[in-house]
Amino acid sequence: MNISSLGGSFIDAARRGPLVLDGAMGTQLYERGILYSACFEELNISRPAVVTRVHEDYVRAGAQIIETNTFGANALRLEKHGLASRVVEFNRAGVALARSAADGRAFVVGAIGPSGYFLGEASAEELAQVKRVLLEQARSLVDAGVDALFVETMRQSNELQVAIEAALEAAALAGLSMPVVAMASLDENRRMADGTSAGDIALRMVGWGASVVGANCSDGPMTLLEAAREMIAAGVNVPIAAAPNAGLPRRVDERLVYVSTPEYFGVYARRMLKVGVTLVGGCCGTTPEHVRRIASAVRMMQTRSDASDSVPPSGFFPDVATDQHPISAHAVTPVPVKERSQLGANIGRKFIVSVEVNPPIGLDTSRAIAAAKMLKSGGVNVINIADGARAQARMSNLVMAARIEREVGIETILHVCGRDRNLLGTLAHLLGAHDLGLRNLVVITGDPPKMGDFPDATPVYDLDSIGILKLATRLNHGVDPAGKPLGGGTKFVLATGAEPASLNYDREIARLQEKKNAGAELVMTQPVYDPQVLVRFLKDIESLNLPILLGLLPLASFRNAEFLHNEVPGMRIPDSVRERMRKAGSGEAARQEGVKIAREMLSAVHDKVAGVYVMPPLERYELALEVVDGFASRPVVD
Repeated sequence: MNISSLGGSFIDAARRGPLVLDGAMGTQLYERGILYSACFEELNISRPAVVTRVHEDYVRAGAQIIETNTFGANALRLEKHGLASRVVEFNRAGVALARSAADGRAFVVGAIGPSGYFLGEASAEELAQVKRVLLEQARSLVDAGVDALFVETMRQSNELQVAIEAALEAAALAGLSMPVVAMASLDENRRMADGTSAGDIALRMVGWGASVVGANCSDGPMTLLEAAREMIAAGVNVPIAAAPNAGLPRRVDERLVYVSTPEYFGVYARRMLKVGVTLVGGCCGTTPEHVRRIASAVRMMQTRSDASDSVPPSGFFPDVATDQHPISAHAVTPVPVKERSQLGANIGRKFIVSVEVNPPIGLDTSRAIAAAKMLKSGGVNVINIADGARAQARMSNLVMAARIEREVGIETILHVCGRDRNLLGTLAHLLGAHDLGLRNLVVITGDPPKMGDFPDATPVYDLDSIGILKLATRLNHGVDPAGKPLGGGTKFVLATGAEPASLNYDREIARLQEKKNAGAELVMTQPVYDPQVLVRFLKDIESLNLPILLGLLPLASFRNAEFLHNEVPGMRIPDSVRERMRKAGSGEAARQEGVKIAREMLSAVHDKVAGVYVMPPLERYELALEVVDGFASRPVVD
């Protein structure tokens, strides 16, 4: 194919559509041996061959539009690598590599990502600074000869506006009328960081001068399909673009792996084209195979019309003490688990019922407090409080846990993740939690910021889940990370997570052994929908002698089931269950079917686990009580 066959300019081709965008650059470079810590834009100079091969692979897969490797080639981002003076060099080299790889077979567009400068309530001066650096980048791309400018992955509405303005100004300064494609990055509710809806931000982008508007990145194909529907329903009168991630990422052997298959992408590409999206491609985690499926969907539509941070090693600490290798000369004997908390005392004695209550987004805690009170009255034993799940910006779960224990009189399990705190911060967090009387922890690695409201936030990950378990175990022995005495031991009950339906099942079992060695005393699973999956898991970890809390997430709808199955790591929902949800339809009937499925799962395995951990969908806490009705007061079956 030659782009001349598409007919004229980029914008002419986009208006006729549909067109195939390329996929991810960063994750492809990573797969080819480039560390995430590298400056990807600098590779345009130092490793041009590897960048060119990625472009060529996408063109061979059927991409009709390829983006330059310049996503972060602005002075503010490059400053982090000490390369702020090389903006023009990196952008021009990026265009040259893309143009060479395209070889007349695809349009070349200049990628402009977020500035990397945090923008919420920004001053006029701060916005002006961002516009200056993006204008510098845009001018470099225009001067190098791109066919269009792509402003992408913007979570902040104000930054998106100044980026579009900078792109238009760069074209005007060159005496050109160059199209600007603007793509927002939305959360799972299809909103910008400031709450602006998909439809409203699309209309604003058109008003700011964009020739094509849409969304990219975000959760995955399902979210962006709905976002595209909203943009079209809002009356947007320009072509719509969509480039979703390959679902949500998971960590495998210290790598981020995206779980949506190329086949699933092809299905959603067809759905996007049917609702009127004209530019379809992929973002994080997508590969040339994903793009090949998109290209196939585009060809099918055209025929009919004619007739997808890495965590360092857990490090810092040795494993839990043994007689031969004591944890420290200053260590004390930990308090027995049953004496540390009511939860610890209940393990093995009564069936534990735990429900997750999230801290608020903002200041109003009334809903969370009311939910905890309702759950307590319904027989729930302990409240789980997540630590910025899915990298959302929420109130501190430490504060929320302390308030619930004080005001409601029910124990909590505090989630602790390694994403946001370094070693010192995690140590301070745990000591503070203990002083507030919080005794139960579930330790996890944590979702990467790329998934959340602020994708430019810096992940820390000094410690993964195993490292945090080792740290908390040392605290229970009365010593800090350096082996210095604390003046007594903490009394934490230490839980950890597991994925019985993990794609890399053998590694999941091996890692759970490592967590046990690091001090884990209780396992809380990801949601399970197939009793046989749990039975296999329990059999394979029997030797670990760890009590299990079964994870249950009542399905809210067929769409919810499809999303969880295809786009969320560790979630495998049997075909039979998804078919039941499809037949249930939507609304209350679907929610009740979801509750029924969860209760059936619990009934099938309740005598094999120490308790249950319910994650209510969409904060519908009353559904959690319906799931556990009749189980909350049961003794453990020997």
